[in-house]
Amino acid sequence: MTSTGSQNLEPPRHWEADVLLIDGASAHIRPIRPDDADLLVDFYSRVSDESKYYRFFSPMPTLSDRDVSRFTHVDHRNRVAFVVLLAGKMIAVGRFDIVERPTASQPAKPVSAEIAFLVQDAHQGRGIAQVLLEHLAQAGREVGVERFVAEVLPDNRRMIDTFKDAGYHVAGGFQDGVMSLEFPITPTETAIGIMEHREHRAESASIARFFQARSVAVIGASRRQDTIGQALVRHLVTGDFTGVVYAVNPTADPVSGLPAYRSVTEIPGDVDVAIVAVPANSVQDVVLDCAAKGVKGLVVISSGFAETGDEGRRRQRRLVGLARSYGLRLIGPNCLGVINTDPDVSLNASLSTLMPPRGRAGFFCQSGALGSAILEKVYNRGLGLSTFVSAGNRADVSGNDLLQYWEEDASTEVVLLYLESIGNPRKFSRITRRVSRRKPIVAVRSGRTTQGVPMGHAVRTISAPQQAVDAMFRQAGVIQVDTLDEMFDVAQLLAHQPLPRGRRVAVVGNSDALGLLATDAAAAVGLVVNSSVALGADATAEDFEDALDRAIDDPEVDSVVAVYIPPLNVSGEEVANVLAAVGEQSDKPLVSTFLGAEGVPELLRVPDVAGSTAGRGSVPSYPAVEAAVRALAHVVEYAVWLRTPEDERADETTQPPLEAKKLINTVLMEYPEGRQLTFEELRELLGHYGIAVWEAHPVETVEEAIQVGEDLGWDVVVKATADHLRHRPDLAHVWRGIDSPEEMQVGWDNLTQLINEPGRARFVVQKTAPPGVPVGIAAVEDPLFGPVISFGTAGPLTELLGDKAYRVPPLSLHEARAMTREIKSSPLLFGYRGSEVVDVDQIEQLIMAVAQVKNDFPQVRSLDLSLVLAGATSSTVLTAEARVEPVADLRSDWFVRRLNRSSDDTLPG
Repeated sequence: MTSTGSQNLEPPRHWEADVLLIDGASAHIRPIRPDDADLLVDFYSRVSDESKYYRFFSPMPTLSDRDVSRFTHVDHRNRVAFVVLLAGKMIAVGRFDIVERPTASQPAKPVSAEIAFLVQDAHQGRGIAQVLLEHLAQAGREVGVERFVAEVLPDNRRMIDTFKDAGYHVAGGFQDGVMSLEFPITPTETAIGIMEHREHRAESASIARFFQARSVAVIGASRRQDTIGQALVRHLVTGDFTGVVYAVNPTADPVSGLPAYRSVTEIPGDVDVAIVAVPANSVQDVVLDCAAKGVKGLVVISSGFAETGDEGRRRQRRLVGLARSYGLRLIGPNCLGVINTDPDVSLNASLSTLMPPRGRAGFFCQSGALGSAILEKVYNRGLGLSTFVSAGNRADVSGNDLLQYWEEDASTEVVLLYLESIGNPRKFSRITRRVSRRKPIVAVRSGRTTQGVPMGHAVRTISAPQQAVDAMFRQAGVIQVDTLDEMFDVAQLLAHQPLPRGRRVAVVGNSDALGLLATDAAAAVGLVVNSSVALGADATAEDFEDALDRAIDDPEVDSVVAVYIPPLNVSGEEVANVLAAVGEQSDKPLVSTFLGAEGVPELLRVPDVAGSTAGRGSVPSYPAVEAAVRALAHVVEYAVWLRTPEDERADETTQPPLEAKKLINTVLMEYPEGRQLTFEELRELLGHYGIAVWEAHPVETVEEAIQVGEDLGWDVVVKATADHLRHRPDLAHVWRGIDSPEEMQVGWDNLTQLINEPGRARFVVQKTAPPGVPVGIAAVEDPLFGPVISFGTAGPLTELLGDKAYRVPPLSLHEARAMTREIKSSPLLFGYRGSEVVDVDQIEQLIMAVAQVKNDFPQVRSLDLSLVLAGATSSTVLTAEARVEPVADLRSDWFVRRLNRSSDDTLPG
């Protein structure tokens, strides 16, 4: 056993976290503290004798003072212990103690730690041991532990299964009646997958608590007609909620014919969800009452929190921390509420007077005020929703939680998101990449240009450029649109029509002018009109039917746009019947501009056996043909993304090269604040990833330049590398083709005469590289967004025009290929005007390598290959630089699942 070491080391701040258990309830996990002695003794008294025996292999009815002191005093390095708290009580404890380290005789021996858990019996089966293992393993990795070992009694199947079910490769033996287990804690792909599955189950379950509520209490209910509390009760009752509604107000006066109670604790029955509409300074007292009653979820309508300023922000942090400490999840504050249109529930726990019709789309928004307008638009269009959430300040429950729920919800086929900020872009990207493969996600993101965030959304600033955020959405298959109207245009197509197979479109209509508009609009958004049928103003329903059938049957057509503008005094009902019949039977999408209607008109609806307003096959209509074509184009792009093979991405669990890790750690040990890597360090780091950087020799005089030229055997260039010179569009900072001292003298004289202050030019001499197209590959670490990689042709014009492609590592080869092709200057790589075609495969491999460096090392704050010559047979890295800086938690959220800390100025993902 190693020494306990120093007792006064502080644990990293990110080791403390709020977590979700598999039943959807929250809990708090943190390192144990010396002042936890009383909590530990109380916890131990609530553990059964059997669990104590499993933990210590002998009867231990109580803990001695010495045991309590030893368990609560750890150094957070050699001895680490976490506790799980709920409602102020300890319900579990887990720990590891380092027991083996490499020695002089066995230098390859892994650092091993013995691990053990104890969970209160009443809370077993909630996934607490898995949470402890997950967090202890991450803490172990951060302090250098490589392997966990454990001794377990053979009949302690629950603990044995905890280790095996975590996805680690467990080995061991059996001796003296005890099983000895051991496993490396390097995060495997299987372990990451299991973590994500547990996270998915927990977050989905926490949202199901709201949507499947069977009893709701409105706290702050009032008899006055003009109050929020009275409106909430009225909407629940008139919305035909199938559960029980309770009214709570201090005077216990009946509300809308319902008996009232002074406190939620006085309600005789169970309460699943509480809707809170009391003054902000009273909300915390309500949380305590709800916790005592056993309420499972809170919807806080009340305002007066982070949207009001610093004091409100502090009040909001306290609210979230209090709710989570009692296992409660919270929607809001300052929100509109939640809606579930399932007739078996029919829950309108919101301020909206409109209960949207039953439909296939789930909708999440953050603005309470905008939520009412959204629901009115949905109602007027006849679109229909499955569920709706307005999260307000989004202090706890967020869009990511709803995505986890909707992924498995059979009644939700389309996900709609109105995002005013993104609290955890890394998690959003991870979840949407998965969900988009099953269900389309349509998103509107406000503040795209200004990066503005509404008051109350205390998120950290994303320093990554706006194009990078847009690229993350595309990479994840999210359909990003600019306006709410455009969102509904796309949603009504996705909800009612099949996905197109390609970009080929047929236009069928009785207006030549609108047919031409449709053709022009299609060309503008990348669609190809293969067939345009003008039926004339006198076309009958039979004419439309024949033309539509021919278009649907045409193998060269993937989707159809129907345009119908009727003659005077004609209702168009017969044509509508044709459109509805064709739309119901077709396996290709059919969109229309029918009488200039918006939404899904009743005449174009197909009955739905599931109870939705409009069934599959209903034909969406658009008031302008351009809107119809734009919506179709968005869906086509999603269909193309969906059919793109999921080729293998770089594995997030792959360990970086050991020598590269040593290099980074050595630099940061000497320079804790970080610094630029030297050329030798950079060349070594990149060399571990197969990236060769051509050496550049700094020179200050012409004599030094001549000497370097001779050492290199000539055929060299001399150039200025100072930032204010190297991006000159006229390339006047470079003198090429130098083969002798005389030529070097000429080049030196010309450069020093041309450049002002040549002493600041930072001249270098470099071997002449093969010709090629200059390109640049860069990667940065955004504190919130994580790693971002960019690619573009090199030079100031690229910077000025923003002609760059962005992606979020880890990358697949397909994504690297897309980067080289989506920039506007990509023709330069593919033989523009007769030039040589670049070996693009090499550039794509270089992009993949840079992405892997950035994926492996968050400490690499920036990596810039600012000048790469991409040639026909080779690519030469001429200029590169990198900076390393310390990172607080080394992206530990990749390998451990946690909610945001309520004390942070951040919001959850």
